[in-house]
Amino acid sequence: MPLFVIPFPQIDPVLVEFGPFAIRWYALAYIAGLLLGWRLAIALVSRDHLWGTREHPDRIAIDDLLVYIAFGIVLGGRLGQVIFYDFSYFSEHPAEIFAVWHGGMAFHGGFIGALLAMSFLAWHRKVPLLSLFDIAAIVSPIGIFFGRIANFINGELWGRPTDVPWAMVFPRADDLPRHPSQLYEAGLEGALIFVIIGLIAMKGGLKRSGLLAGLFGILYALTRSFAELYRDPDPLTEALPGGFTMGMALSLPMALVGLWLVIRSFRAEAKSP
Repeated sequence: MPLFVIPFPQIDPVLVEFGPFAIRWYALAYIAGLLLGWRLAIALVSRDHLWGTREHPDRIAIDDLLVYIAFGIVLGGRLGQVIFYDFSYFSEHPAEIFAVWHGGMAFHGGFIGALLAMSFLAWHRKVPLLSLFDIAAIVSPIGIFFGRIANFINGELWGRPTDVPWAMVFPRADDLPRHPSQLYEAGLEGALIFVIIGLIAMKGGLKRSGLLAGLFGILYALTRSFAELYRDPDPLTEALPGGFTMGMALSLPMALVGLWLVIRSFRAEAKSP
């Protein structure tokens, strides 16, 4: 056990409260991620030189995408939590499915919801689907970063017991010093992926269809699986045999599809005149 433990900052999950109406940090994280991602997406589609000769969405399509993505993430994230993690609980308490203010949003569910939303928009607006995926690959880490910070503020999804000097005691867990795994995920899944994919995009990555989307799938699967080594999984809903976790298992298809998209993008370039 460490001699000193960093005290967990006691931040009220509710930022502002007006009678029955409350603004929570968790909700602000989603709003900030969506709005900042939307502004960055507008900047990306406004710079034709980043795309070369490739067809890409216009400003109106990006405005529509904000609405579609918001619904896809919220609905998908909640259903993902219900199906992937707490199906037995929600089957006994179905009314809790709609109580999103109590927390409980699964990233992989939100990811699937976002994919479906972008697929519908691409069909409806006749926009190349992979161009939307590539834009999402650049802007999604922003929302992931804020979401993980909100997890930390809420004192949820804590890490495994440890004796590292930066260990924290999470009041909602127990008295054991633990890894602040939410901050690890914010740094890896959010900031690190944003920097890597952003740099590649500035170097011509958007000119290759599906390259950035594929890289996001690979990078997220790797960083999430690494962070899962330090995150304390729920023994009933997240822990799998052999030391694997549900987060690792759900990230594997992302890595495989991402690898296929990367290979596809290079093969397409090789075949082009």
